[in-house]
Amino acid sequence: MKYGVIGLGNLGGKIASNLLDAGFELQVNDLNPKAAEQLLNRGATWCDDPAAAARNVDGLITCLTSPKISTMVMTGPNGALSAMSPGSVWIETSTTEVHELMRIAELAKTCGVGTIEAPVTGGVHRAARGEITVLLGGSDEDIARHKGAIEAFGGANFHLGGIGAASTLKVITNMLAFVNLIGLGEGLMLAKRAGLDLGAAYRGIQASSGNSAEFESVAPVVLNGSFDTSFTLGLACKDLGLMMELGREHDVPLKFTGLMDQMFLEAKAKYGADAWTPHVVKMMEDATGVELRCGGFPDKMMDARDVLDFCDQQTTVNQ
Repeated sequence: MKYGVIGLGNLGGKIASNLLDAGFELQVNDLNPKAAEQLLNRGATWCDDPAAAARNVDGLITCLTSPKISTMVMTGPNGALSAMSPGSVWIETSTTEVHELMRIAELAKTCGVGTIEAPVTGGVHRAARGEITVLLGGSDEDIARHKGAIEAFGGANFHLGGIGAASTLKVITNMLAFVNLIGLGEGLMLAKRAGLDLGAAYRGIQASSGNSAEFESVAPVVLNGSFDTSFTLGLACKDLGLMMELGREHDVPLKFTGLMDQMFLEAKAKYGADAWTPHVVKMMEDATGVELRCGGFPDKMMDARDVLDFCDQQTTVNQ
């Protein structure tokens, strides 16, 4: 089968790479042609605009940074939807606004084009291995037809219902990740100020009821000082804004989310929209004059397997 991929950033580029690994024919588009260079060297075809990327494909995958950009790519000048063939499917992996997604899905339906929402969650480090979790919304028929591609760029996948269900849950999962990010910053700062060794504190929390996927993978990039989660404060603020909109729509008082929203907006104003999300923790460092640094942590995101290896190595060293 043949796919188009529009949006070759930290996540979209890895989705495209995994599709090539699985043997799918690929044509790609991005505002930055350099983002496609490695993919083109491996056999992908460059397209000058979204319409060209969407022409003569079985499925079009978009991985974009905002609902506004998704709308422009699909329905703007030289938009993808104008070029898609009846019977093809739009696969939206972006974190987007539910009602706008549903509106474009209805437009696609009038053109004979199906829609699968497939937002991904779990971290860019897992996307690189094709192990990122995929949340799915859409018809059983469309999802079954494109299951091979979905499994090529993702790991576990969950069909949650019709269009809108997966995007709602994706925003919720991101909010929960941000809860843990702020929590790990405050917890580690308290441990540091109380005189605890941060390496030992990390290993203790990792083996406790206070552990989380976010703590395991993000605390190391705070402790090593890189802060590199490949996810920006600008994206975090966008996602928290979507969460607040859902709260208002469904009459849920999201007081805690509102507080986090303000903290991330403050961090974005201080460090810039392109700074990585752990800069919300750096605000705590700046406020206290204390840095949360600990030697020995790799300069990368870690997942559960990396964490177990790291903790086993540190336990052996300290015996």
